[in-house]
Amino acid sequence: MSNTSRLLKWITFAFEAFFAIPFIGGAYILSHGWLPLGLALLLHIVAIVSLLKDRASIIGNGLGVVTSLVGIIPIVGWIMHGLTAIVLLIEAVTGSRRRPRF
Repeated sequence: MSNTSRLLKWITFAFEAFFAIPFIGGAYILSHGWLPLGLALLLHIVAIVSLLKDRASIIGNGLGVVTSLVGIIPIVGWIMHGLTAIVLLIEAVTGSRRRPRF
């Protein structure tokens, strides 16, 4: 995995982990009119393109796209942000040790 892909994986993890903080993440998203979810969606898509180029795992960022789309539902969004953050963390930590997908 290239440095750019690794950095994007960590950045998207940080976004998702922040959004998963009860009340604080939700208050931040609501106070900015759901704009952070759109930014997270864009970052996940950019990360997917970079990861595909490097033939690395896109599961966490694919889940992040789904999470950004259903994140407007309060409890469901909170749970999804938490799950996505966990998956992205695991992928970011183990990503440098894996071989390419193809």
